[in-house]
Amino acid sequence: MAKQKPKVIVVLPAYNAAKTLERTVTDIPKEVVDEIILVDDWSSDETTRVAESLGLTVIVHEKNKGYGANQKTCYRAALERGADIIVILHPDYQYDPKLIKYFVDFIQENYFDIMLGSRIRSRKETLAGGMPFYKYYANRFLTLVENLATGQNLSEWHTGMRAYTRSVLEHIDFQNNSDDFVFDTQILFQAIEKKYRIGELPVPVRYFPEASSINFSRSMKYGLQTLGVALRYWFSRMFM
Repeated sequence: MAKQKPKVIVVLPAYNAAKTLERTVTDIPKEVVDEIILVDDWSSDETTRVAESLGLTVIVHEKNKGYGANQKTCYRAALERGADIIVILHPDYQYDPKLIKYFVDFIQENYFDIMLGSRIRSRKETLAGGMPFYKYYANRFLTLVENLATGQNLSEWHTGMRAYTRSVLEHIDFQNNSDDFVFDTQILFQAIEKKYRIGELPVPVRYFPEASSINFSRSMKYGLQTLGVALRYWFSRMFM
């Protein structure tokens, strides 16, 4: 008997993504994906108009709430619409949407509960793709700390292309996570704590002027918050 096809919903947490949104959506494999939901975090450009013209399901925040808050809205909407697999993809075309089908396959075949798109295959390739030096080395350092704290061996904790099973998002309390960028770190620590299986696939690195990227000061804040999450997790395991 053939397996029932899971309902796959792609969520796009968007902020000023008008210039790259159409390219991103065009490359999403429609034979795999059932619905695309875009949450506009009060953009100042034409993100909402472009999204509606592309036939996406669009939700607009009444004010700018932050990247973590955007993801919370994305995941709630996907669960409410009956998603079995939820794929988060930045709509800035920094990640290759055509790879979504492989993320879905690994989850559908029950190898993993979460899939991450890793941009870190080699230093040369990553830097050649345009990732700034300071972001590359910060990424490597933070990933090392996070792996040591959790016993994992992930190549990258800080990717913006991920896929989750419905069960993961139903059983992780993501609603109480930060509304800022450290949300991404918190949700992986929560998944590891609940022993969900995490897999990785390599994805090309694509940095270019239109791609979104947080500045140095926001990166520093994110890095310090990430270290705080890792240390709290490590200490909690030590004294259990």
